Amino acid sequence: MQLCEGFEKAINSIHARGGWDVCLTGSNAFLLSSDLATLFTGRHREVHILPFGFGEYRSYFGGQGAVDDDFDGFARRGGLAGPCEHDDVSESYGHIRDVYRTILARDLVQRFSLPGSAVLERLAEYVMDNSGNLDSPNSIADVLDANRVPTNHVAVGRHLSHPRDAFVFYEARRYDIKGRRCLSTRAKHYVCDSGMRYAVLGTRDMDRGRMYENAAFLELTRRGYETYVGKLYQKEADFVAKRGSGLVYIQVSDDISSEPTLERGLAPFLSIRDASPKVLIARTRHECSPGG
Repeated sequence: MQLCEGFEKAINSIHARGGWDVCLTGSNAFLLSSDLATLFTGRHREVHILPFGFGEYRSYFGGQGAVDDDFDGFARRGGLAGPCEHDDVSESYGHIRDVYRTILARDLVQRFSLPGSAVLERLAEYVMDNSGNLDSPNSIADVLDANRVPTNHVAVGRHLSHPRDAFVFYEARRYDIKGRRCLSTRAKHYVCDSGMRYAVLGTRDMDRGRMYENAAFLELTRRGYETYVGKLYQKEADFVAKRGSGLVYIQVSDDISSEPTLERGLAPFLSIRDASPKVLIARTRHECSPGG
C-alpha cells in the first residue's frame, strides 16, 4: 500500500467516518515510526512485532522434540516465520539472506538515498559479529578504516541509525546502577534474530554465549521491559531490565559448570546493594562444535 501515492488520505478518510478499526501491516522501511507519526499524527498506535520467541517457536512447530533439542534448533535457525518453513537449514539461511539483502540494498539504501551499500554492509556485519560488545561510532569507524572501508564516526553514527530504525538491530544503552541514570557513551547492539547472524556470517563460530545473551535481550523486549547494560564501578551487569518502578538485574552465561565461571557470572551481583531481584541465566548443555 505504501507504493500507492496518497494512500494515507484514504486511510484517514476511513478513520474519520468512525466505526472502523484500521490495521496497517508491513516491514518496508517506508513504514518506519517516523513516517507513521507524520502521516497519521495522533491517530495511530504502533504494534511492534518481533520474531518468534522460544515459546512461540515451539508452539509453531507443535513442541515435537525435547526442550533442549528444540532450543538448539531455535538458536541456530532463529525465529523468523518464513525461513522456519524450510526443512533444510541451508534453505532457511538462503531465505534469510534474501530478506537481509532486500532490507539493506532496497529499503535502506533507496529510502535514505545512500551513495552505496558497502559501508552499510560492512557495518552491519561488524555489529552482528560483535553482538553484545560495548561499542561506539568512534571504535567502529576505527575498525572499519583498518579493514580498508574508509569512513568516520559521523558516517558510522548515521549509517548505524538506519538498520536500527528498520529493526535489524536493537540498542541497549548503558545504565549507571549507582547513579540511577543512563549514560550517553558507548552501547551494545543486538541483532533482531540469531538466524540472521548465522545466515550472513556463517556457522563456523556459533558463539552460543553471545546468542543466548541476544535471545535474552529480545525476550525482555518482548515482555515490555526497558533493557539497559548495567555499569557499577568497573563491573558490568549484562542487563538492567526496567518495567514501571521495578528493576531486575540479569546475567547470561553459556557455561557455569566450573567454579571460576560461576564466580564470574555472580560477581556483578555481589557489588549491587539494593534489594531488586538478581537472576543468573545459564545453559551448559548444548551440542559440541567440531573440535570443541
